[in-house]
Amino acid sequence: MDEKHMAAPPDAKGAPVTEFYRAENYFAENSIGHLMRKTVTRVTQAVDREMEPNGLTNAQWVPLVKLYVGDADTAAGLARECELDAGAMTRLLDRVEAKGLCSRQRSSQDRRVVKLQLTDEGRAAALKIPEVLARIQNACLAGFTYEEWQTLKGYLRRILDNAQALAATGESNEK
Repeated sequence: MDEKHMAAPPDAKGAPVTEFYRAENYFAENSIGHLMRKTVTRVTQAVDREMEPNGLTNAQWVPLVKLYVGDADTAAGLARECELDAGAMTRLLDRVEAKGLCSRQRSSQDRRVVKLQLTDEGRAAALKIPEVLARIQNACLAGFTYEEWQTLKGYLRRILDNAQALAATGESNEK
């Protein structure tokens, strides 16, 4: 086996792990984590520029979309979907509600539950978001073939699955 592909012990599923990175020649700017973070940052900046005329930030349009498609209807559910803590979600919802994009309504079945609803303005804003996202992501994929796009998505899903498995292993080791 050559130096580029040093074999490591198998992972939790028994699959061999290849060591693409080694501490002695590790440079953060060449890591997949760094490249993915830089990509997400640049895409987020482009989306923020496009959303600015609508008065929305990245932090605000994400929950709007999730409310619109029905991924959540409470602050707690939205916090889970957006991967935010409850306090941060409450502050964010205060700003979105102040803009007239959503409202909070106490559940008639359980007074402890506060349901979230988009206002007409919130639905109109949410409807514009997919067009912006599609345009920016297509611009980022300029020069890719359909097959390359599908392959890239598969690779990213595999990296995400591996990262989630790694996180789950860490969580089980903490118990």
